[in-house]
Amino acid sequence: MSSGLLLSSVLIVTLLWRVFIYTRLLIASAPLNRLPGPPRESFWNGNLRQFLARHAEDFQKHVAVDFGPVVKMSGYFGRPLLYVSDSRALHNILIKEEHIFQEQEVFISSNLRLFGPSLLATYGQRHGKQRKILNPVFSINHMRSMLPLFYTVCHKLREAITGRLQDGPRELDMLHWTGRVSLELIGQGGLGYSFDPLVEDKEDPYGQAVKALIPNFGRVLHLRWLAVLADKWNVPRWLQRAVVQAFPADSPIRKLLEAVDTMDRQSRAIYSMKKRAFDQGDAEVVKQIGEGKDILSILMRANAQADVNERLSEEEVVAQLSTLIFAAMDTTSNTLSRTLQLLAQYPDVQDKLRRELLETGAAQGTSYDQLNQLPFLDAVCRETLRVHPAAGNRFRINRAVADTVLPLSEPVTTLDGAVLSKIAIPKGTEVLVGVMGSNMNRALWGEDALEWKPERWLSPLPSAVTDARMPGVYSNLLTFIGGKRSCIGFKFAEMEMKVVLAVMLTTFTFALTDKPILWTSANIMFPTVGRNAIRSELPLRVGLYKPARL
Repeated sequence: MSSGLLLSSVLIVTLLWRVFIYTRLLIASAPLNRLPGPPRESFWNGNLRQFLARHAEDFQKHVAVDFGPVVKMSGYFGRPLLYVSDSRALHNILIKEEHIFQEQEVFISSNLRLFGPSLLATYGQRHGKQRKILNPVFSINHMRSMLPLFYTVCHKLREAITGRLQDGPRELDMLHWTGRVSLELIGQGGLGYSFDPLVEDKEDPYGQAVKALIPNFGRVLHLRWLAVLADKWNVPRWLQRAVVQAFPADSPIRKLLEAVDTMDRQSRAIYSMKKRAFDQGDAEVVKQIGEGKDILSILMRANAQADVNERLSEEEVVAQLSTLIFAAMDTTSNTLSRTLQLLAQYPDVQDKLRRELLETGAAQGTSYDQLNQLPFLDAVCRETLRVHPAAGNRFRINRAVADTVLPLSEPVTTLDGAVLSKIAIPKGTEVLVGVMGSNMNRALWGEDALEWKPERWLSPLPSAVTDARMPGVYSNLLTFIGGKRSCIGFKFAEMEMKVVLAVMLTTFTFALTDKPILWTSANIMFPTVGRNAIRSELPLRVGLYKPARL
């Protein structure tokens, strides 16, 4: 048999097997069609084009809050896709039966190529080993030690913006500034490395690569399945790289490769620099940015002290660096931008928060515990994270690898009138964790659940919220997910938000401009001016704060 005929036979058999699996799933999942949900737009795209559209926030909110705690959507070619926001069902998906609801192969394969074998690209025992080493690195004690560094960076931000307001209030792109400060905070606090002096304009290759990653990755999402096939067929990495390099230099996939190569190269250089300092003793480490208190330094110490079987390889440590930068940069900077926009929209809330910050002296520097005891600052941050999670609608799908049953905390009424307290999930069913549906559930948070109202956090939460026992790691919310794959750096992000707001609001005032701001749906929500704009930006009118004279 010729090689061509053999290859054709393999492809035909593979296709037939896929058709068989797909048909079996459609038959087994027929009962799921009884669940409430939006009508599919087409057989080919199901609801995916609606859910993943550039301005899909309204449709996503429609799915999240208008159909109940379990919503039946359609994926490609009519595949069932469940949007789940029921707390008990989510506990099963994220914690109790995490081994059944696995992230898709395409998600793991993509992240492995983007970042290497980091937390985002591993699962099972290897993921658990990485998490065990990294968890103490993000402890509250370590956050306390990094707080002075956060203030130092934010004071440079204050100096930079103040220098641009000497002639009076002006319009500034605050997304630009929150992005710069977020990159520098994770650079210094995470890697012990400075990306951006802030007080002067400077571009860093690592920072540029991180910023280029998601836009170019978004343009080649349709090719992700090729990575899965390459892994299944054991295609050598050198051959995969050669195929990518055959594309034109200005193509998105080549630009993506260039960004990944730059991030990897810079991560290895930073790691090598840190390792040389460790080899020379603690005195050399202290001389570096962060004085050895950065996450990488602490990680390297913890890894060296761990049992030999628990240690991470050098490849795994390096892979965490780009992952940390990526995970901490856009999510926090965009959330900060959203908070500033909301404070500009509600000047009474801005004034109230500013008074609290001025009265407590939070802008000049305070302890970690004192910072977290400022009630209104805490309320503003929690409410923004509840209503506007930056990655709340990210399309990370979990697929059931075995038949199972999802128990429900509240019954679901089917289209034919039956009342279900549990739902049978056939093997192969895809499930989307409903972050927005959970965070904005009217049955839990009240009829005003869709409104941004920081004051709700100044009183005890409704008993419906606390009794639901949502499996999220943060404040009865799903913003940072829960279980083994929850966001490991949520305390870092919370501290960053609070320090930036404390410094900014005591120095500047923020007001809306007449430009229409729309938030675009992507892996991470980002603002644009107008509906068809390509560039992400958030223009606000910024002025120096002047206390009223008595």
